[in-house]
Amino acid sequence: MPAVNDEELLLALLNSAPIEAGRMTDQLASDVGSDLALRLGGTGSDAEAARLRATRSALHVIVRGSVGVREATRELSAILDSTVLEPRVTNRGVDWEVQAPADDRLAARVVLAWSSVAKQFPGRLRPCANSECNLFLLDHSRPGTAKWCSMAACGNRMKARSYASRTRG
Repeated sequence: MPAVNDEELLLALLNSAPIEAGRMTDQLASDVGSDLALRLGGTGSDAEAARLRATRSALHVIVRGSVGVREATRELSAILDSTVLEPRVTNRGVDWEVQAPADDRLAARVVLAWSSVAKQFPGRLRPCANSECNLFLLDHSRPGTAKWCSMAACGNRMKARSYASRTRG
């Protein structure tokens, strides 16, 4: 089982509702969601997809600082209600294994990863600065000033818009 501090899993879930052609798409819907959950180590069931959508929605509210943070934290607490961390001692130290019902395990891992990231890198998990983007980034840069989910996509687009507005006016 992957480690609890799973940044890739966290970002994969947060970024599973991208904007495509001006509309939000849900990569957790239908068979696409099952495939995504299976690739991330889940069961691929409909119940798991529903739990992951609820987790994603709650984390979007919390990370964005939107209205409804209290309800979102209650949702994350409910996800962890049946979760237990079990220690496993290895020659490298202690690993913590997530024990939860199969359809809840992936969502629980995401919540634990978010908690770890929020404590280890406060303020570094944030939404892309492009208001037309629904993706998130985890800023590991030294100054902590990253703004865009991708410099190639949103960064260049926003810089081009900024330049165009300066040269027009």
